[in-house]
Amino acid sequence: MSIKLSVNGATRELDIDPQMPLLWALRDHLQLTGTKFGCGMALCGACTVHIDGQATRSCVTPVAAAQGKQITTIEGLSTAAGRAVQGAWIGLDVPQCGYCQSGQVMSAAALLAGNPKPSDTDIDAAMAGNICRCATYVPHPQRHPSGRREPGSRRPRRALRGVHHVLPPR
Repeated sequence: MSIKLSVNGATRELDIDPQMPLLWALRDHLQLTGTKFGCGMALCGACTVHIDGQATRSCVTPVAAAQGKQITTIEGLSTAAGRAVQGAWIGLDVPQCGYCQSGQVMSAAALLAGNPKPSDTDIDAAMAGNICRCATYVPHPQRHPSGRREPGSRRPRRALRGVHHVLPPR
């Protein structure tokens, strides 16, 4: 069946099953491989894309549900919030193994697009559905038995707290 999708500002027509998960249409048919497969159950966040500006898990979203909407993948993330998050991620050495990064950046950019000065609670809520496969990022700071914090455990939050100054005023 012919499906028209608006992906990263371009209209694309695909001959696919309308119930196919959007993730597979993006990766296998459009070769947009920045969006990752993690769990297939919308639990890990690796497959996060924006649909009409909202962070959405593409592994459980049928392409039919995305028709007529604007889909943005990590490859097309060019908003002020997206650029700010990507710059902060690099500046603070947030990336580790990299597998979860596109989903984390997409979730963070969606948060900042709607809330340019989020609280720690806002950040934690927006990022709660993103799981790090290499276990570098955890929801709460981990402490070494000596009492000092483990490196990297708060990097995504620190990156988000530091980008509000580069976002354009609303």
